[in-house]
Amino acid sequence: MKAFMDKDFLLTTETAKKLYHEYAATMPIIDYHCHINPQEIYEDRKFENITQVWLGGDHYKWRQMRSNGVDEKYITGDATDREKFQKWAETLEMAIGNPLYHWSHLELKKYFGYEGTLNGDTAEEVWNLCNAKLAAPDMSARNLIKQSDVKLLCTTDDPIDSLEWHKKIKEDETFDVQVLPTWRPDKAMNLEKADYLEYIAKLSDTSGVSIVNFKTMLEALQKRMDWFEEIGCLISDHGLEYVFYTPATWDEIERIFAKRLAGDLVSREEELKFKTAFMIAMGKAYNQKGWAMQLHYGVKRDNNRSLFRKLGPDAGIDSINNYAPSSELADFLNALAETDELPKTIIYSLNPTDNAAIGTVIGCFQDSSAVGKIQQGSAWWFNDHKQGMRDQMISLGNLGLLGNFIGMLTDSRSFLSYTRHEYFRRILCDLIGGWVENGEYPADYKVLEKMVKGISYNNAVRYFDFKL
Repeated sequence: MKAFMDKDFLLTTETAKKLYHEYAATMPIIDYHCHINPQEIYEDRKFENITQVWLGGDHYKWRQMRSNGVDEKYITGDATDREKFQKWAETLEMAIGNPLYHWSHLELKKYFGYEGTLNGDTAEEVWNLCNAKLAAPDMSARNLIKQSDVKLLCTTDDPIDSLEWHKKIKEDETFDVQVLPTWRPDKAMNLEKADYLEYIAKLSDTSGVSIVNFKTMLEALQKRMDWFEEIGCLISDHGLEYVFYTPATWDEIERIFAKRLAGDLVSREEELKFKTAFMIAMGKAYNQKGWAMQLHYGVKRDNNRSLFRKLGPDAGIDSINNYAPSSELADFLNALAETDELPKTIIYSLNPTDNAAIGTVIGCFQDSSAVGKIQQGSAWWFNDHKQGMRDQMISLGNLGLLGNFIGMLTDSRSFLSYTRHEYFRRILCDLIGGWVENGEYPADYKVLEKMVKGISYNNAVRYFDFKL
C-alpha cells in the first residue's frame, strides 16, 4: 500500500515520476485566471488564523460543510473562527474522493509543514500549528505568492474598476511578481438585470462618455479597455449562460438598447440579440488589441434563492447547466472568423459532457496566427478533480493537440491555492507517463520534457505573450 500523499502522490508509473520530478515540478507558475483581490497583494495582507485563509470566501468548502449537516452559523454565520475550523475539519474527514481533501492536505504540507491528516480529532493541533506559522512575516500575501514561485497572475476586474491597486503594484519595485488585470465586462452585457441602468450610469461616469445609445456604450468600453491595456491587461473573460448566436441588424440592437435605457424590460429574444451583438463587438476589439478571450459557460447560478437572499452570489449554490448548443458556439466563432477578427479564444464549459463538442469546434478555427489559437480551457470548477482533469485532457488529446494546451489556473480567491498547479501537474504526468509505458507514445524524453514544461508553464507564456 502506498503512503498517504508521499512524494510520488498520484504518480503510478516510473515514467510519470520522472516527468513530474525532473520536469513539471521545476517549473514556475503562471496563474492566468484568478479572483484574488489586488488590494490585498499591494497591502501585503497578513492573516490572523487559518480560518481566514481557508473559509472566508471559499464556497467550495461551504457546500461540503452544508452537505455534512453543519449549521450555517458555523459556515457563513457568527460562530468563532475556531468553531468554524472545527466544523470544517469534521467535514473534511468525510470527503474521500473530493479534491478538497487533496488540496487541503497539499496546502497544509507545503505552507505549514504538516505531514499528518486533518480531522475532528487533530483540528486543535492543526489550528495551533497553522496560526503560529501565519504569525511569521514570510506568510504574508506577497510572500505566499513568492513561496509558490508565481511569476505572473491575472485578476478579474470590471470595466469601471479604477485599477488603482494594479497601478500601485506595477510601480512598486520591491515586488517583482507581475499582477495584471483581466477585463470582465459581464455587467455591461447583462441588460436583463435589475441594476443595469445604474451600472451604465457608472460606466458613463468612469469613462467620461455620455452613453445614450449602443454606439456610445461601445465607445465608453473602448476607453476603459485602453486604460486596462495601459496597466498591462492582455486577457478578457466572460461569464455566460452559454455561447449564444442570435444575429440582428445594427438598427435592431439600437432599438433594444434604447428600450432598456428608457427603463423598459426586454424580451428573451431581444436579450439574446443584444448579447450576441455585444460579444461580437468585444471579440473584434480583443482581436485588434491582441488580447485573448475567455468564455466560461454552462452554469446555473444561485439555485437556492432563500440562501441567495441572505448571502448573495458566490455562496456555493451554483450547479452545472446542461444547455449549451455547440452549433451556436460555432456560429459565434464563425461570425468573427468571417471578417478575420477572431481573437485567441479559450473555451470552458462547466458541463463535462461538452468536452468532445468543444474539441471538435476549436479544430474548425485554428490558424497560423497563433499556436493553439483556439483552446479548450482546463477542467473548470466542478471538474477540477482527478477524473475531471484526466477526462478533459484525454478528450483534448483525442481530438486536438494536447501538447499545445496552456494548462492550469487557480480560479481562486485564496493565496494558498497554488498547490492546485502541483495537483494538476501530477495528474498530467501520470496521464502522459501511462501512455508512454503502455507503448502509446515513445519514451523520447527530449520531446516529453518540452511537452510537460510547455503545458506546465511555457505554453501560457507564449500564448498570452507575457513579458517575463
